[in-house]
Amino acid sequence: MTWMLPEPMLTTSVAGPDLPPGFAAEPKRDGYRAQLGRFADGRVLLRSRQGTDMTGAFPEIRDAALAQLPDNTALDGELVVWESDRLAFDRLQQRLARRRGAGALAAARTWPAHCVVFDLLRLDGVGLTAWPYARRRAALEDLFADACLSAPFTLCPSTTDPAIAREWLTWTTVGMEGSCFKRLGSSPVLAPGRGRSTRFVPPPMPSSVRSPAPPSHRARCCSVGTTTKARCATSAGRPPSPAHQRPRSRKR
Repeated sequence: MTWMLPEPMLTTSVAGPDLPPGFAAEPKRDGYRAQLGRFADGRVLLRSRQGTDMTGAFPEIRDAALAQLPDNTALDGELVVWESDRLAFDRLQQRLARRRGAGALAAARTWPAHCVVFDLLRLDGVGLTAWPYARRRAALEDLFADACLSAPFTLCPSTTDPAIAREWLTWTTVGMEGSCFKRLGSSPVLAPGRGRSTRFVPPPMPSSVRSPAPPSHRARCCSVGTTTKARCATSAGRPPSPAHQRPRSRKR
């Protein structure tokens, strides 16, 4: 069977932080957008939003895909690196600069990456991009639970609770950039480079203001208001805590 990763769904900006009815919210991290394909012939492709092949730069992600993912599976997510209890985008850039060989292996040991997965694009050879978000989300949670996915894979939180979505916007000091709102009844891919999701980025906070740290926990899945099967999985990432403010906005 021959298949390709679809064009990534892109977001459009919104002016306000309120989660609309009929939408789910997901936190947006300070990382690299990445699609991951695990093919039946043993190939793995880790691709950026612009189409760059990042597989060689992140050997720990490639090895985990071969060890943990079923054949003919495709994921959509965000690559992140932790340093000093916050997300370190600079370290992620340095990882991408070391794309192969001993340099990539050494960087993986020094600054290991995690893949925060927020969408399931293909499973067991079946393309899921025509499915509505709520159905894909349930299938993604089932995959994490049934396959017992562990580090470096982490399931992205999802909520339909406006209060929780607003709370995520206060986590900027640990590297959260904003929130993505996704319509529960829509499919992710309408045409290349387009999709039905919106994004809110909070304005930068004064340097004297410190956001509260997200509570420490061992639950990988922080999903609220969708399905609950994957909540038993344990966390692979570090519980974040605030260090210093470094608000930035990039396109990736």
